[in-house]
Amino acid sequence: MINRTLVSSRTALPRPARLLARPIRFCAQPIIAVNLKSSIHTTSCKRNEHKSPPEGLSTHAAEAKASFKDPMTRYTHLVQDNVLRADPSQKEIIGYLQRLWNDLEHYDPGPIPDEIKESSAGFFSRLFGSSSSSSTPGSSSISIDQVPKGLYLYGSVGTGKTMLMDLFHSTLPKALIQKYGSTRIHFHSFMLDVLQRQHEVTLKYQKQGLQKKDAMPEVARSLAKEGRILCFDEFQVTDIVTAMILRQLLERLMAYGVVCVMTSNRHPDELYINGIQRQSFIPAIELIKERFEVVDLDSGTDYRKIPRALSKVYFSPLDESVQKEMSKLFESLTSTDPISTEITYNKSLPLWGRNLNVPESSGSIAKFEFQDLCNKPLSAADYLEVTSRFATVFIENVPKLGLSERDQARRFITFIDACYENKTKIFISSEVPIFQVFSDKHGVSAAEDEHMNEVMKELGLSSNEIGASSLFSGDEELFAFARCVSRLSQMGTKEWSENTWPELEL
Repeated sequence: MINRTLVSSRTALPRPARLLARPIRFCAQPIIAVNLKSSIHTTSCKRNEHKSPPEGLSTHAAEAKASFKDPMTRYTHLVQDNVLRADPSQKEIIGYLQRLWNDLEHYDPGPIPDEIKESSAGFFSRLFGSSSSSSTPGSSSISIDQVPKGLYLYGSVGTGKTMLMDLFHSTLPKALIQKYGSTRIHFHSFMLDVLQRQHEVTLKYQKQGLQKKDAMPEVARSLAKEGRILCFDEFQVTDIVTAMILRQLLERLMAYGVVCVMTSNRHPDELYINGIQRQSFIPAIELIKERFEVVDLDSGTDYRKIPRALSKVYFSPLDESVQKEMSKLFESLTSTDPISTEITYNKSLPLWGRNLNVPESSGSIAKFEFQDLCNKPLSAADYLEVTSRFATVFIENVPKLGLSERDQARRFITFIDACYENKTKIFISSEVPIFQVFSDKHGVSAAEDEHMNEVMKELGLSSNEIGASSLFSGDEELFAFARCVSRLSQMGTKEWSENTWPELEL
């Protein structure tokens, strides 16, 4: 078991918001933890340096770590050690990861040229046309046919997508990663990084008098130089800006020999469904289907449901006894905070050009009112920064959210997503039981929607537990709501409370 004191120090040094949008750079060496933290974190790549096992990590585990050469070997070891449950369907998926690992073991994409030379022929014409076997100016020195097919892993909530991706990334061939690097990042953070790079390149071009020059080739080149293996979790397309950027970006990354692994809740054909100008995104979907092996992860087992022993983290209704219980928990946890036990009131937290007031906080624990987080125009980037700064967050006085609180409901869902992505422990006090905060008297039962009925069945929840809501009408909103319910369910388990730690640096 990992020592809690050792891993609770993730907030010892505050990170500037700028770092939030930068990808994770990993060593080739695998790490022992299965559930890895998916937020932005930079790790040093010190190689050939002998280290004793950290406190809490046994010599046996440290030796076993060194034997994790490839995905199948590591998976087999984790099953034998009862870290993972044996699952024939999941083992079949490991076979796909192993196929890609074998392809990558001797993959050498070659250097990326310093100068960008745009070809008159687009990537799609090279991919589907007659000249696919030739290399292209401004790309890697190999042809597209020599670039291994990527993996697109999709499935519903709780199918182990993130665990499989982390297992794969932690076993990438050492020689390849030492020479070319790799990036593992959550898709939200990836898009923030892309937008930031695009902004910086555009400003550079403007200073050079090149206002009309496209920034995307330089953005793709910079990403490719940082890692020829790109893994991002929870790939989704919800707006026209993301759709248009991805159409160009995926094309250019692959032209540079970048191999991608993605996880998603949707089959490629269902991406950006009913979105504005979706027809313009169809070529990107076709590119994914052509250059990725599309794998369905649904095995009939929801791994989020296995640890059902709930830890007491959700409290209702909003009465005096709940208020006292939340205060007692906050005092107890802050009094043993390994970073700092000193309570700071009204701390100003810088967030992307603005400041957020934190009513009460210690070194790694913060307490907010619902209105502090959800009644203000905060974004996913803001919430990711908050949850990366604090390992534990208290949210008090969450109201029952009706149609007039639609914006607050969306922000609350986004905040829960950020907590989940950053493995942040939460304590919530609410007017009604946590799964009913989205219900109102105007809506129809969520169970009447086929998709919601399926999700609730998987989670073991009934329509009486969730209630009725008129908040969620569009397909993407229903999906975000279903995901939030699933995550709240998992984040209320004893296992989540005991195992919310960052990656262990070895």
